[in-house]
Amino acid sequence: MPFESPIYTDRSAILAQYAQVRSNSERLAAPLTPEDWMLQSMTDASPVKWNLAHTSWFFETFILEPHASGYEVFHPKFGYLFNSYYNQVGAMHPRPERGMLSRPSADDVLAYRAHVDEAVKAFIESAPETAIDAVASLMATGFAHEEQHQELLLTDLKHALFQNPLLAAVYDEDAPAQRDAPALAWRRMEGGLCEIGWDGKGFAFDNEGPRHKVYLHPFELANRPVTNAEFIAFIEDGAYETATLWLSDAWDLINTEEWRAPLYWRKDGGAWLEYTLFGERPVNPDAPVCHISQYEAAAYAYWAGARLPTEFEWEAAASLFALEGRFLENGAPCAPAPAAGEGRLLQLFGDVWEWTASSYVAYPGYAPPDGAIGEYNGKFMSGQMVLRGGSCATPASQMRVSYRNFFPPHARWQFSGLRLARDCD
Repeated sequence: MPFESPIYTDRSAILAQYAQVRSNSERLAAPLTPEDWMLQSMTDASPVKWNLAHTSWFFETFILEPHASGYEVFHPKFGYLFNSYYNQVGAMHPRPERGMLSRPSADDVLAYRAHVDEAVKAFIESAPETAIDAVASLMATGFAHEEQHQELLLTDLKHALFQNPLLAAVYDEDAPAQRDAPALAWRRMEGGLCEIGWDGKGFAFDNEGPRHKVYLHPFELANRPVTNAEFIAFIEDGAYETATLWLSDAWDLINTEEWRAPLYWRKDGGAWLEYTLFGERPVNPDAPVCHISQYEAAAYAYWAGARLPTEFEWEAAASLFALEGRFLENGAPCAPAPAAGEGRLLQLFGDVWEWTASSYVAYPGYAPPDGAIGEYNGKFMSGQMVLRGGSCATPASQMRVSYRNFFPPHARWQFSGLRLARDCD
């Protein structure tokens, strides 16, 4: 069952992974100003400073306080400030007000991280084997949790900086890929009885299991995600003014909020521009479209005479391919690139998350883990839709073919795109 199969089973491996994950977070924050660290542009996002502190709170709360004898918390009120949603742990600061926390300072947060790091290192080095066995799975959860917050740090920061007319660049970018996307083609999947979910190897979150069988009718998947050029054709065909393409909730939303293009896009004369963490630049027509909601993905699929795949169709197809792609570690962060290659399903992993047609619900036989850690995933199984595959802002070590990301259908500040599916005769 999830949370019971740690990746790291000895002290040196735990310490090495801990050091790497923690340093990766601080490296992402290093080019930013203390003012950048404080920004919170919407309720769904959190400041950089809060993300860095909350991930330390996680190790302090679930590893050090219950398991490290004699551990003293860094600050008695940090448990209140940096608890996210764990009601069993205690009260928490209101989420919409995280950007109001000018104190603790950025330096205080770094001191907090150093305090927790020193204590975790001392505990792992000196604890008896029984204690290491007790926390190994929780440590793996902590690593995965911090990697999730590395991605959130980037997506939340991008949304915050987009509110500033300066449209500042905060990271250096390698030369973007200038290749043409391959022509859209369809790959037949025979379906049948398929096994879905975590296979029991390594770490997985609780919502990835239990592994179970589903029956899939034959279907086809597009060989690559939808590109910016294809989405521009959708826009120019009047899609955002055509009610028949949209779900009722979606039609109300796009008119209330006046959506007429993906988030971060604007038109300058006849040219489309997009804001990135490298500054504003022309939209690359061959790159996958991203920063669209599930509503927009479903409307595009309908307009294109297709549909979105279910998460089960996606996983059955993706399980046939190696887990490789452009993730945070091996590409310019936060910049989807055009697909490369022919004759297979491309970009299943990395570059952009792919919206599915599946609601985020429990698999058959699912039960959340005992205790506060059981609040991690299960209590959000309402009003959300599943995304698969990861993005250019996702750490590669975070990904598995069974990994289920989830957001409400209106969300579009993540690096979310789509791949088309259709039924076979």
